[in-house]
Amino acid sequence: MNFPVYIFGIHPHLLLEALAYFIGFRVYLYTRNKERIPIDKALWVVVGATLGAALGSKLLYWFEDPEKTLENWNNLIYLIEGKTIVGGLLGGLIGVETAKKLIGWTRSTGDDFVLPLAVGMMIGRIGCFLTGLDDHTYGVATTWFTGVDFGDGIKRHPTQLYEIFFLLVLIIVLYQIKRKQVGWEGLLFQLFMLSYLWFRLMIDFIKPTPHPYWILNNIQLASLLGIAYYLWLINKKQTERRREVHA
Repeated sequence: MNFPVYIFGIHPHLLLEALAYFIGFRVYLYTRNKERIPIDKALWVVVGATLGAALGSKLLYWFEDPEKTLENWNNLIYLIEGKTIVGGLLGGLIGVETAKKLIGWTRSTGDDFVLPLAVGMMIGRIGCFLTGLDDHTYGVATTWFTGVDFGDGIKRHPTQLYEIFFLLVLIIVLYQIKRKQVGWEGLLFQLFMLSYLWFRLMIDFIKPTPHPYWILNNIQLASLLGIAYYLWLINKKQTERRREVHA
């Protein structure tokens, strides 16, 4: 296979990223709980998520190599290129919560985003994989049977494929939880975020990216903060439920 793998003459990253946004949004409209939030308010939540994700993905990318970012602070091309999924997720979370405050909505909306996010992320990662070395999302060199030669004669961990497989398994597990109606409104999204952030914390140890924060890179540092937040949030919800039962 020659990388990048063009599809109908279109660069795979461009095509698959566009499809990820389009299909993810269609999945959201189709699968969202219509009784949880009216469509007009739901669209404002989507706007908040989109704007927050766009900003968050850029901000976190700039921290991948702080020294390089400072050197290129006036280089517009450098500043607008590159983005991170973790930054997008955390930024999207802030955007959603901000939008909910502005429209006066207090109920949880996260569960409706679990499947659209997972589908969009899996499609996007296919584009990352087909792009090859230019995408910089591959892993370090390996002798594992899973190793892929992206065109330079070195077999590397296809971390994009690992992520697709992880997301597929995670969705199956979460929807088993949904079927059994275990937990509370918002739990699926909280577990999704907690699990994905943990995965990124681990998988980034086998990525050849700068690790300027002791032994961590920017993604891992943000993942740790997100993990701490969701552990606190889940524990808070469990404590509230126990109090309700005792009362």
